[in-house]
Amino acid sequence: MSKKITCCKILSVITLAALLNACGSKDSSQEAPIYVKDTNAFNILISQYANNIEQIWGLHEVLIAGPKDYVQYSDDLQTRTHINFVSGKLTIETLSSDPATALKSAIVTTLLMSEPEDIIKQSQSSIDVTKEPFLYKQIVDETGQPIRWEWRAVHYAQYLIDTQVKVRTSDNQKISYIVINLVPNHVNERAHKFMPLVQEAAAQYYVDEKLILAIMEVESNFNPFAVSSSDALGLMQVQQHTAGRDLYKRWGKKGEPTRAYLLEPRNNIYMGTAYLALIRDSYLAGIKNPISMRYAIITSYNGGAGSVLRTFSSDRNKAVDVINSLSPEQVYNKLVTSHVSQESRNYLIKVNRLLTK
Repeated sequence: MSKKITCCKILSVITLAALLNACGSKDSSQEAPIYVKDTNAFNILISQYANNIEQIWGLHEVLIAGPKDYVQYSDDLQTRTHINFVSGKLTIETLSSDPATALKSAIVTTLLMSEPEDIIKQSQSSIDVTKEPFLYKQIVDETGQPIRWEWRAVHYAQYLIDTQVKVRTSDNQKISYIVINLVPNHVNERAHKFMPLVQEAAAQYYVDEKLILAIMEVESNFNPFAVSSSDALGLMQVQQHTAGRDLYKRWGKKGEPTRAYLLEPRNNIYMGTAYLALIRDSYLAGIKNPISMRYAIITSYNGGAGSVLRTFSSDRNKAVDVINSLSPEQVYNKLVTSHVSQESRNYLIKVNRLLTK
């Protein structure tokens, strides 16, 4: 089961998050309980929607979005869209008594949906079909053509309704659904969308483009809608209350970035990259070998620089000296075998595998 949620009508989790922006940007002089309270409020709101979904769909059918899963409910929660960015499958399901109409509407809306920044700006207004859809080139119609315009989306939706609708039963309810496969290279297609932003951020902060892309892939599989249970947001899973707050303080700003701000791909990539640079230039300053530094940065991005340094010594200065006395291979082996967090150990392995493949 995935780990997150969106809401009803045409609202996604992005719009839901935007509703909380009023309490999402706190003065940096305030202590941790303030932003913990903010996070709790967000989680409570999500839980309320999850309860509504359970009431409608049943106990075993609560589907909540995760960093690599986009989930959106529409039609008063009677219809839902689920994109799994790992398996490359788009599933649209409905409980509607008129499944053909509900499915067709959801298919067209999904095929033409915009990227996150446009959804935030649009709120509940209609989709701007003059802009390239987010799923353009990631899904092709029955003739193998990418779906750019509404007429092709409508035609393909009708084709699917005529040929691909299936029915299953869950909790004594009939669920009509359609599964659409994304193209085999869907990950590369999404990555390509964000390459100009990655290149700009990499040049500004002197961070390797490949490192940024590898972190994006591990964090979200290039899902710009990603929101985790820990309230990490967007392509690079930036957290308001840690990375966001640290960067704002360094930049002389008060508080922290809003959720809506962090869900815009440009902002997310720039802040994620800026945080990698902050880790390198401040938290891990003194590590001499660039490869050892890269291993330390990657692990720090997931679990914090403090835990990386404590892997080598309880004293920060001594830790840097120990790292500098080791070969990059020894640093890597120490991090993947002795770091306190299994998640961080696995994270380094995954990101490094992408960098070296």
